[in-house]
Amino acid sequence: MILDIVQLGDPILRRKAHKISKVDNEIRILANDMLETMRDSFGVGLAAPQIGESIRLIVVENYEDEATEGAEKKVYKLINPEIVWRSEETVIAEEGCLSIKGLVGQVERAKSIRIKALSIYGRPINLSASGWLARIFQHEIDHLDGICYVDRATEVRQINQEETEDEEAAPSDKNNESKTTV
Repeated sequence: MILDIVQLGDPILRRKAHKISKVDNEIRILANDMLETMRDSFGVGLAAPQIGESIRLIVVENYEDEATEGAEKKVYKLINPEIVWRSEETVIAEEGCLSIKGLVGQVERAKSIRIKALSIYGRPINLSASGWLARIFQHEIDHLDGICYVDRATEVRQINQEETEDEEAAPSDKNNESKTTV
């Protein structure tokens, strides 16, 4: 089911989300609906507060190996994700957000991170991520803490109509650097 994505100005985006204490079928259904909503909006990540739920749940979809032609997309559905390590090396890149339409900004993020979380079945998992995937995770976990990318961004600017059309025309192009909506 496609859910409504709340926009900046809604107080839920500024609240720290609650930990999920019970992983059940309701959470799994919500994660699936979030994934469907994210895909419908041409995003690569979505946090539960963005659909009006103040709980610590994120979904992310990204190519497992961006350098390999024909690489498969990998889906992550993470409960109570927590960054437990960040590299000292950082990268500045452009980000956008499904909850802040029409704007993008330059954001500095750790190049690599490690995350601990629960799987959609309540099992503990540990992940390492670098590059674009690390950026997506950091962006979505920020949402769980009431932080929006514009709080960290420099050089925030409006997306022009041509960029919007390009992004919508090529939502599945894994090498499309303009795909910034996380």
